[in-house]
Amino acid sequence: MKLQIIDIAILVIYLATMVLIGFYMKNKAKQDKESYLMGGKKLPWYMLGLSDASDMFDISGTMWMVALCFVYGFKSIWIPWLWPVFNQVFMMMFLSKWLRRSNATTGAEWLKTRFGLVGKGVNGSHAIVIAFALISCLGFLAYGFIGLGKFIQVFVPWDYVKEYVPFHITDKYVPHFYGIVFTLFAMFYSILGGMHSIVLGDAIKYIIMTMACLAIGVIAVQHLATQSLNVPHGWNDPFFGWKLNLDWSKIAAEANQKIADDGFSLFGLFFMMMLLKGVFASLAGPAPNYDMQKILSTRSPKEASKMTGFVSIVLLPIRYTMVTGLTVLALLYYNQIYLKDANGITDFEKILPATINNFLPVGVLGLVLTGLLGAFMGTFSGTLNAAQAYIVNDIYLKYINPTAPTKKIISMNYIVGVVVVAAGVFFGFLAKDVNDILQWIVGGLYGGYVAANCLKWYWWRFNANGFFWGMAVGVGAALLMPYLTTGLPLFWWPALFVLSLIGCVVGTYAAPPTDVTVLKSFYKNVKPWGFWQPIHELVVAEEPTFEGNKNFKLDMFNVILGVVAQLCLTIFPMYLITGMYTQLAVNLAVLAVIVVILKRTWWNRLED
Repeated sequence: MKLQIIDIAILVIYLATMVLIGFYMKNKAKQDKESYLMGGKKLPWYMLGLSDASDMFDISGTMWMVALCFVYGFKSIWIPWLWPVFNQVFMMMFLSKWLRRSNATTGAEWLKTRFGLVGKGVNGSHAIVIAFALISCLGFLAYGFIGLGKFIQVFVPWDYVKEYVPFHITDKYVPHFYGIVFTLFAMFYSILGGMHSIVLGDAIKYIIMTMACLAIGVIAVQHLATQSLNVPHGWNDPFFGWKLNLDWSKIAAEANQKIADDGFSLFGLFFMMMLLKGVFASLAGPAPNYDMQKILSTRSPKEASKMTGFVSIVLLPIRYTMVTGLTVLALLYYNQIYLKDANGITDFEKILPATINNFLPVGVLGLVLTGLLGAFMGTFSGTLNAAQAYIVNDIYLKYINPTAPTKKIISMNYIVGVVVVAAGVFFGFLAKDVNDILQWIVGGLYGGYVAANCLKWYWWRFNANGFFWGMAVGVGAALLMPYLTTGLPLFWWPALFVLSLIGCVVGTYAAPPTDVTVLKSFYKNVKPWGFWQPIHELVVAEEPTFEGNKNFKLDMFNVILGVVAQLCLTIFPMYLITGMYTQLAVNLAVLAVIVVILKRTWWNRLED
């Protein structure tokens, strides 16, 4: 164990600070439901954007990205399109302001602005969104829990701890034990202080993470100055053909096995599937998790757009400075780090903790460890807050106790928070590794979500019954798919999408259209583009001065520019750290041109 007193002191001070934040924000959070769950919708967009970015800078995802960067090199910048990461660009350009105009508290509450309060399928659509939100939140809690445990285990070997623990734990469950311990800290401050605690804690964590990432980047550059990387041909080229064509056999043969296990050898096919799935998933808008909660917590639709645009700027360059720096150190000293799991199989997800533990100096090690632990706590608390919002707002207050006083609502948030954490930990015990959970969430579960959530924005005839059946068929198939087939979950997506789409269309025409008053109100307030002509004509007949949304082409143009800019932000630290200065100059020039254009075509045109 390499941790020294100063490293441990940094970590302990951070944990104590988080506990104090929980106590400090407790009274402010207890003012009312909106203050607890959404910060009273008074927090500035840049703080919410910083918090959202911090929540995305999670420990499990960073471990996964370092493993990808090691094996796939610069081509790894495309693989996070599995989420897809460019959904932030779609939200930045138009979807965030559409969503915020509802003034809802959760995604389930938002449905009443689109489908009304009565009608066939309304209660079902409400229930299915809550179910999806809770399943995905529990999945992400389990995903973070597993990653944290594997990370801590490297720094605190079980041999140093077991004599102080009054019960026996097998090697298989040591990561789970560590996960539980640090989960309790995250649970404490987020449950006590609600959104206020989460945003302030995330800001502190981001400052620590920025210092840690820059330190890792500088250390990597120093080590690379006197050595060179031993990597396969094409490793430092972000572009690719039909096949991946990375041969690790003479350097680290285990990496070839990972590529085969991941199913990414036919990279062109994988990329096309990611792009197809990603565009539809992005058009569907944010999933009902912490990302949606941050958008709904902004002060106005305009600030919602600014917030989501800010996320990529503050997240990607800093995160990929750490990812690239750790990858460079791992490549330079690959034979000096131990990556075997309990079964003796190379686990590339251990590259991040192993590299940190072996090559970072005292002080910097504590800073990085604290930042990554904070990353886990931020993601965990944001996801927990979203789960609490759905259970308390959309189940307890809607069906059980609609007239509950504020004190009772806050108490329910506390109870629900503890129950959700316990459930997330339970599912964490059932998962094999980070990648298993991640692939199932983004490839399987979200495949059942996309069709219904696309149609709700862009097609006037789509109703609550269609939404319910589309979601029920899609999510049901996603839950069954692991038991019916094998292979990469991403390749289930077309079948899930088609099944869900059939459910949407059949369900829609099996029930009458949504009440026209609800549709006119939604169309006037949200102002979406799409297939809304019949409703547009009704609105114009009542209000001849009303102008519909004619920004489809401009929005799509801005989306394309935004996605390219996002890629430039991602690869910028990779070129910088590896000393590819010509490519870096071209990258920065492209980014500058895009910023100038978007200033005129997006920023100057923002509206509420």
